[in-house]
Amino acid sequence: MARNNYLTSPEITEYTIEGGIGKVNRTFLAVLLMGILAGLYIALGAIASSTAAHNISNVGLTKLVTGAVFPVGLMFVVLNGADLFTGNCLIVMAVYEKKVTAYEFLKNLSIVLLGNFIGAVFMAFLQAYSGLFTMSDGAFAYYVFKTAHGKVTLPFFEALILGIICNIFVCAGIVMVYSAKDTAGKILAGFFSIFAFAISASEHIVANMYYVPTAIFAKYQPHLVDMAIEAGYYADKLADITWKNFLLNNALPVGIGNIIGGVIIGTLYYLIHKVYTKPY
Repeated sequence: MARNNYLTSPEITEYTIEGGIGKVNRTFLAVLLMGILAGLYIALGAIASSTAAHNISNVGLTKLVTGAVFPVGLMFVVLNGADLFTGNCLIVMAVYEKKVTAYEFLKNLSIVLLGNFIGAVFMAFLQAYSGLFTMSDGAFAYYVFKTAHGKVTLPFFEALILGIICNIFVCAGIVMVYSAKDTAGKILAGFFSIFAFAISASEHIVANMYYVPTAIFAKYQPHLVDMAIEAGYYADKLADITWKNFLLNNALPVGIGNIIGGVIIGTLYYLIHKVYTKPY
């Protein structure tokens, strides 16, 4: 039985299954547009957190500030309504329940991922040409290039593992958000889980659709490159920040890892509440 202001763990499983059925039974354009919204929202969280943290020299403090600001993106997604690739991995519960086919699940993820990409890259383009990267005498441009370079040069297996870790964080957080019936509860659940994810330095494919493209757009602006170099950035590293390296070295392994991480959470809860718990 549901409590006054939250759902129990078995009820969350049922809620997630029903939500998964609803997510796949929508038109292509509805799913795509909800994906675009989520891409915009996650990019907004990345923009805000990057702006807040870009000129902090202490690594731990940088991550702390990033973690405190970035969750606004997920709050937009959850409260306003949008479809995020990482969260939609929980539709796997509806697949296990035989209410959704594996094809419908993968089709939904593909459309949502496309929408997320469009939304995040659009915001990356706007931010790159906003003039804000000149902030702090080039320190912001330095931060943008450094962040992107670190992501596109990750070894494949490390990026995969960091993608798995990320979506264990995110989907555990989504499950917590689902448990709350009121707005305040959803905000608190989403904040602390994404706060922890952002600090962990794990890899989220949709967030990276902002972080890397914004550096790609910025590197074709000579004044930003010059400011970053003056701030201490090595110009030869810019050659690594390309669409090819982003897609093959980061988006591919991180995307696979995100799916695995989300499926782990979905599978465990399904097994616990739908397979190995005897009905009363």
